[in-house]
Amino acid sequence: MASKQNRYAPEFRRKIVELVRAGRKPRELSREFGPTPWSIALWVKQEARDAGRGDGGLTTEERAELAR
Repeated sequence: MASKQNRYAPEFRRKIVELVRAGRKPRELSREFGPTPWSIALWVKQEARDAGRGDGGLTTEERAELAR
């Protein structure tokens, strides 16, 4: 299986998630910084899972374990 390449650095993703949590809209951030609103929404959802307050999906750590 080919290696998945992340287009955006983890720190950039964290900053965008923080901005959404502070009240900014994904569509607005998309226009300003580039990632799609859909991608931003996924990052927010994944961050919630990783923090233990998500929808029951796999955390980032669990996904890495499955990939190994």
